[in-house]
Amino acid sequence: NDAHRIIEECMLAANVCASAFLEKHKQTCLYRVHAAPSEDKLQNLRAFLGEFGLALGGGDDPRAKDYALLLEKIKQRPDFQLLQTVMLRSLKQAMYSPDNVGHFGLAYEHYTHFTSPIRRYPDLLVHRAIKAVLAGEKYVPEMAWDDIGLQCSATERRADEATRDVENWLKTFFMKERIGEEFDGTISAVTAFGIFVALDQVYVEGLVHVSELGADYFQFDNIKHQMLGERTGQRFRLGDRVRVRLVRADLESNRIDFVMAQETGAAPRKNTGRSTSGGKTLSRQGAGQTKANIKAVVKPALTKAAGKAAPKKTAKPAAAPGK
Repeated sequence: NDAHRIIEECMLAANVCASAFLEKHKQTCLYRVHAAPSEDKLQNLRAFLGEFGLALGGGDDPRAKDYALLLEKIKQRPDFQLLQTVMLRSLKQAMYSPDNVGHFGLAYEHYTHFTSPIRRYPDLLVHRAIKAVLAGEKYVPEMAWDDIGLQCSATERRADEATRDVENWLKTFFMKERIGEEFDGTISAVTAFGIFVALDQVYVEGLVHVSELGADYFQFDNIKHQMLGERTGQRFRLGDRVRVRLVRADLESNRIDFVMAQETGAAPRKNTGRSTSGGKTLSRQGAGQTKANIKAVVKPALTKAAGKAAPKKTAKPAAAPGK
């Protein structure tokens, strides 16, 4: 709501002000940097957009405003979610570094973490640097700034992975009593070994292995984000709507597997149970949400089930860059 947006704007302004203050006084600190997309990512994005008759402005050096203009142009399209997802995945991840290269996603020349909803160690380093400047001194930490930046970036990723591990285990626990049920969902990722489907109601994702897509040989196209059947021409593309049936929810591996739901009167296919990359539940940007009904079902059973299964580490596709 508007209150959240006001708080967010104030936080952004404080972070920009803090980084500008430190830069002005030539005090080294940890900036929150977000580099521009790589040449390969841009080339793939432009090729994908070209399939829809769209183009990203900015030539060889697009800016955040070019992304924003294109998003504004396509926001009323029925395939907006697909196009937005591919655009976000073309961006790099933000990280901490003493070398200020700006923040591409926020379109800031300098940005750091001075304040945030959760207190980070980089925030404390910025506070110490500001205090030193106000005292007429220079703040020099015990470790090199570059090493601190790498360590803080790595621990941030590790914390995100731990969060996803727990959420994936909870989601798997919730789904294990629903084997055999059918769900509507959207293809949230396409890989060489199958498609991932995000269900509409419960914010759960699972894998449909390529062997379950149909009696055809499917070619994976990473530019168009699709699986295409060589003989039938059947296509499964990022953002497509599908109906799937849950066939597996394994707590030991955090693995959720689906098969395509059969048409009325069609003979069901045999489930091979195969899955690549451990068949684990994968999470992307947006997977940080866990519905209240999942928590309500899982919470009473946590104490009992915790000794039987623990969260396993999961593979993850590229996530959208954080602030």
